[in-house]
Amino acid sequence: MKKLITLLALLTLVISGCSNNTVASVNEEPANSDYLNDYYSNPQVPDDRTLLEVDQTVSDEKGEATLKAINQVNKTYEDGPIKLTVKDMKIIHLRPDYSLIDYFHVLTQEEEFNFVKVFVEIENKYPEKVNFAPIALIETSSGEKFNWENDIYLEDLNGEIEGNETKKGNIGFIVESSNDLEWIEITTSDVFDKDEEKIIESQKIKINF
Repeated sequence: MKKLITLLALLTLVISGCSNNTVASVNEEPANSDYLNDYYSNPQVPDDRTLLEVDQTVSDEKGEATLKAINQVNKTYEDGPIKLTVKDMKIIHLRPDYSLIDYFHVLTQEEEFNFVKVFVEIENKYPEKVNFAPIALIETSSGEKFNWENDIYLEDLNGEIEGNETKKGNIGFIVESSNDLEWIEITTSDVFDKDEEKIIESQKIKINF
């Protein structure tokens, strides 16, 4: 319950402070796939690690996924204690296995759909824990908007991150329109210290396909 309250507080402060978003320093990393070596496949969504070319398809017990677009972003955004690296962004068409239809029906009534996913790595460079959400809000070039509650991956990337800890994983959102998707804009949460005091403003990160 305490964690849920903290997350709700993060979202509230992001929405109220969007006009004060900061732009962090940006570094472009060399393209590689080493970041996926110790990533464990999600229990609800097919593993897309081998999807590197448009129209490639992968199937497993969770369904069938087809790659529609990809950007190997490899950019790092640093601000205060948080080092946020966006590794890749993909649009994927998913036909879930029948056993998972109810899971996705919370967000869509369609039996197959497109979603945008972003693989991120978060590092807390401070020795003390902080609270942070890599994607509190997201907007697409087609005008769709989502918040962290619409995430289909649920890989525990939001909330507390211990001192000098690193987290990595996917965040994904079902989209109605993806054929002409040109970009997404991510708004992170503010960064809060261990006493839940805001120490860094939220960031806006725009990524093109």
